[in-house]
Amino acid sequence: MSSEDLSELSMLELFRIEAENHTPLLTAGLLALERDPDAADQLEACMRAAHSLKGAASIVGLGAAVRVAHAMEDCFVAAQEGRLRLRQGHIDLLLGGVDLLARLARTSGTDHAGEPQVKALVEALTHAMQADGEDGPAPDEAASAPVTDFCPTTQAVMAARDTSDRVVRVTADSLNRLLGLAGESLVAARWLKPFASSLLRLKRLQHEAVQRLAAMRDDGPAATGEERSRAALHEIRRRVLECEQLLAQGLADLEPFERRSADLSRRLYDEAVACRMRPFADGVQATPRMLRDLGRSLGKQVRLDIVGAATPVDRDMLERLDAPLGHLLRNALDHGIESPEQRRAVGKPAEGVVRLEARHSAGALQIIVSDDGRGIALDALRRAVVERHHAKADLAAELSESELLEFLFLPGFTLSQRVTEVSGRGVGLDVVQDMVKQVRGSVRMSTQAGLGTRFQLQVPLTLSVVRTLLVQIGGEPYAFPLARIFRALKLAPQQVELLEGRQHVEVDGRRVGLVTAHQILQASAPKAGGGDLSVLVVGDEEDIYGLVVDRFIGECELVVQPLDPRLGKVKDVSAGALMEDGSPVLIIDIDDMMRSVQKLIASGHLSQVSPGTNATDAKKRKRVLVVDDSLTVRELERKLFAQHGYDVEVAVDGMDGWNAVRTGKFDLLVTDIDMPRMDGIELVTLVKKDPNLKSLPVMIMSYKDRAEDRRRGLEAGADHYLTKGSFHDETLLQAAVDLIGEAVA
Repeated sequence: MSSEDLSELSMLELFRIEAENHTPLLTAGLLALERDPDAADQLEACMRAAHSLKGAASIVGLGAAVRVAHAMEDCFVAAQEGRLRLRQGHIDLLLGGVDLLARLARTSGTDHAGEPQVKALVEALTHAMQADGEDGPAPDEAASAPVTDFCPTTQAVMAARDTSDRVVRVTADSLNRLLGLAGESLVAARWLKPFASSLLRLKRLQHEAVQRLAAMRDDGPAATGEERSRAALHEIRRRVLECEQLLAQGLADLEPFERRSADLSRRLYDEAVACRMRPFADGVQATPRMLRDLGRSLGKQVRLDIVGAATPVDRDMLERLDAPLGHLLRNALDHGIESPEQRRAVGKPAEGVVRLEARHSAGALQIIVSDDGRGIALDALRRAVVERHHAKADLAAELSESELLEFLFLPGFTLSQRVTEVSGRGVGLDVVQDMVKQVRGSVRMSTQAGLGTRFQLQVPLTLSVVRTLLVQIGGEPYAFPLARIFRALKLAPQQVELLEGRQHVEVDGRRVGLVTAHQILQASAPKAGGGDLSVLVVGDEEDIYGLVVDRFIGECELVVQPLDPRLGKVKDVSAGALMEDGSPVLIIDIDDMMRSVQKLIASGHLSQVSPGTNATDAKKRKRVLVVDDSLTVRELERKLFAQHGYDVEVAVDGMDGWNAVRTGKFDLLVTDIDMPRMDGIELVTLVKKDPNLKSLPVMIMSYKDRAEDRRRGLEAGADHYLTKGSFHDETLLQAAVDLIGEAVA
């Protein structure tokens, strides 16, 4: 704030600001003194902060705050002079004093309910300096009330956040740089006036030249002598030449102006973004105190190490990360860090360590929360997965560590056998994952038995800007966040393989399903052609898909523009933006798009990518649905029909086939009899009873070749019955031709 802004504030408001500045310093200093009571620099800093608050409270007439600050100052002075050695009990009392000062500053002395706490705290501090027992004074109930009731991790922090929503503090250096850039912008804008004047002159000269040409045409050759014509042409040539010179000069001046303007805009924008940035430490000021108090309540000793405290982070991102980081830190202390006795028994120091690290990496913000506790018992987690019916025992036994740990992010999932005020209800990690995904980030987890657990959060540096890859789909541009793109590929059509009717490509040794982005976004179909496919590989670690687009446009940083809330959630779209030429572009919501892909697959409506096939020809191909629980049989029948020009879909059992035939349009159904969930006889019966499907030709292919089996199939409504034991290519194809004709109508 400037001096002019401060002059408008009352003395009580000034005291509140001073308390907001000094109480975090006191908290940090006391936590440091708890680890090292002889730290002279911390004692000096705490003494000065208490002295400053005492003087400020005296000026504004807050007697209660004066008494608290004076008692704290006496305690620090006694410690400096060697008359008192600060122990844990002293630190508890002094932290209670910090909380009480924060409360008095917020209420400005209007809340008299805290007077008993003030009196009890002052008496306890006085008694502590006189007694100075070996184990330190045990704060009584009244004295400890400020610690529990007015902890800065609750009311004080929330009050600070309310203020931060109204005020953004900008350093004097940043403000000076912004003013300098604004001055440069003002000077640059003045260049436009003479440039516009030169364009007006150019327009006038061009208009006069056109008028002279028109006059010569109207007079005609008979009315103009040779001398007059020569003079008129000379004048026109002179004016046109002057126009060319003006135009060349204007273009020559415009090019460097464009470079200067682009550079100035970039610097101005970077400085504006920098003003929104805050050191990572600002967002985690309350965490050391929160962990310390929580550790005391759980009977655990813990130290929080913050690495990268100066890492700049967007203030909005800091606020969004507050809840996830709080959950992770509480979980680390409650579930990860062992009691001092347990740690000593396994050869660890009695004090556990929780590490909170922030750094910039590859254009993103990485935050790592780790502890040196017991880690996660994977065997217990595996049993819990089975007991909660999330997976069968044989499947759970085959799950990898990373797959097992994913279950911990499910809502309501917990390994804790007891419910406490801190944890145990299974609410936490699912909140972490949801909130991180909301800011277009990701979270990964790893653990080592006996050594601890590690969470790595990767989020954008700022919510206002996103790095994207611009692509064209159906002739329109779309932006895909780079953070969610695994690869961008150019693939030859020959690299596309078919497996069970689904198109796949191999990427880094992994099969990736192909999906056309035009179908998902309901854009116009791509033009047929035999060129390479432009494919974006997107998704998460478990589910990735290859999205086929028209072409890649290039990378671009976009300023995110939220969509009008009246639109609600727009399917597959997260926000909008403006490109460099001012045209709008939609930013894709990758998670929503992945859900759309899975719905298309489940419904059987997923279209195939056919770069070399004309769309009108594809519509004439007759469609066959093959239903069989044997992969070998499905592939054999699929290849046979496909090789002879039919468009083939497959289903893995009767239920899958029933869903597919109801949602897709087919010319022929080929089904087995013995299948799980729903057998072929039941499938045929349902098809023939449905008024919309009863005309669909049905062929049964089964190993059962008894007369009664054939009779059952035909009575259910099948039009043809073939046995797999006497199966021949020609037999199956001829039966299909008899029922629906050749592949192309």
